Amino acid sequence: MASFDHILVSSDDNISTVTLNRPGKLNALNRLAWEELAGVFTELNALGSVRCIIVRGAGGKAFSAGADISEFCDERSNVVQATAYGGIVEAAINAIAEGPHPTIALVEGACVGGGLEIACACDIRICSESSRFGIPVSRLGLTMAYPELQALLSVVASPVAKEILFSGELFGAQRAAAVGLVNRVVADDLVQQEAYALATRVAKGAPLVNRWHKKFIRRLADSKPLTNEEVRESYEAFGTKDFRRGYRAFLGKTDPDFKGG
Repeated sequence: MASFDHILVSSDDNISTVTLNRPGKLNALNRLAWEELAGVFTELNALGSVRCIIVRGAGGKAFSAGADISEFCDERSNVVQATAYGGIVEAAINAIAEGPHPTIALVEGACVGGGLEIACACDIRICSESSRFGIPVSRLGLTMAYPELQALLSVVASPVAKEILFSGELFGAQRAAAVGLVNRVVADDLVQQEAYALATRVAKGAPLVNRWHKKFIRRLADSKPLTNEEVRESYEAFGTKDFRRGYRAFLGKTDPDFKGG
């Protein structure tokens, strides 16, 4: 794994943790952070040994406060610059959303703007009771581009997305849960434990099955009819060694030891 300035990567067995690492700025995302995030996920996505990825912010005060506004004058001050910058953001969001491995956003504190986009690109979101959410771009006079909006709309219904974007308000964890933005709200002192416990359960499952399910669910969001080849793929798990390990362990009342094949 390459070294990065604003993103930390660690692994414990087959669970990897990606940490947004600008705690002095509440993990606000600058150009380099977006580029590194895309690079980190590109590397992790290619590793067959990874079974789950947790994304979190350093310092415990924020998942991410969103864009680093201080760089706007130099990096995003006009349409040409914003378009190029948007391509960098899109690459990072797509690397998270389209990667094969299950992902969990561990949200503590502020999860705003681009930080919320990252969380939405993850498969599951677990947050602390004191977490805060929002996308206040209407107060900055800028729009979310289509690829970024897609991440939000993959999680919440369009009326909810409109309220978030039109109002620009920050809201708490219970409201986030009520609108389906997060899967679970956990006490502040237990949220890390809960997220890693879930990651452990995910990692104990058959990795090929989890990857297939992620792929299938993403595919079904597309209204195009399934091809015969795609339908056939949904039964390929029955031809794997892990399938045989799984049902034999079930019959024998033991825990399966899945190998990913």
